[in-house]
Amino acid sequence: MHDFPAGRFAVWATAWLTGRTSYDAALDALLGDTAHRVSGLPGSTEAVPLGAALSVLRALGERRFRLVLPAPGDVRGLPPVPGLVPHALESGQAALGESLAFVPEALGREVVQWTAFPLDGASPPPAEGNLRAVSGALDLAVGDAARTLARLDVARWHPEVPFLLAGLARTTTAPGLPPDHEPLALSVLGRAQRLAAVLDLALTDAPGAAVNHAQAARRDDALRPLAHAVREGITAAYNWVPR
Repeated sequence: MHDFPAGRFAVWATAWLTGRTSYDAALDALLGDTAHRVSGLPGSTEAVPLGAALSVLRALGERRFRLVLPAPGDVRGLPPVPGLVPHALESGQAALGESLAFVPEALGREVVQWTAFPLDGASPPPAEGNLRAVSGALDLAVGDAARTLARLDVARWHPEVPFLLAGLARTTTAPGLPPDHEPLALSVLGRAQRLAAVLDLALTDAPGAAVNHAQAARRDDALRPLAHAVREGITAAYNWVPR
């Protein structure tokens, strides 16, 4: 399944900064078995451990981080800060606060390198969609995607696809979020992550298949609504906070 370290950073940093979880619980959830280091923090010329970066955020008065999932042609939520947009596009994700943005880069399986970008008063990302509306849009996208995938004969080359789609009918949740997180957000995130795996398979050319540029473009166009719904679902789920 897809990994969104910027999403975990957004949800756990927010939970800690707003007093909903402890520093140790947030750090454990963020680190797992991976080493994280952060470069570009104000007042620091060297990379520092992620735990030290969390302490800097509190000193800066940060209260809320939001996940942004940019894609080519759609960089909504990313302010025009030097270097941020291309870096976030390459990563596919970023976590934005009021004064800093963080972009992760996996260096193998054991290290995540974060780059901090000062936002210098840039506008925050737009508010994420209502969870129930996003959940409904995700359900509609699944039905449309099933028909599209059948038309593209994806299951012929990727037999995992019907299994992944069928699994959406059951309760699908995503672990690793704060204990007070909204159950609907867990459900939305679980379904969106499963659909992201479907997209990965559907957008991969079949082994030995002669797919020309025009055919690939038609396939990508047909799957674009599902990709949009998946991004909206993942963003809304990670960015949910208690009212």
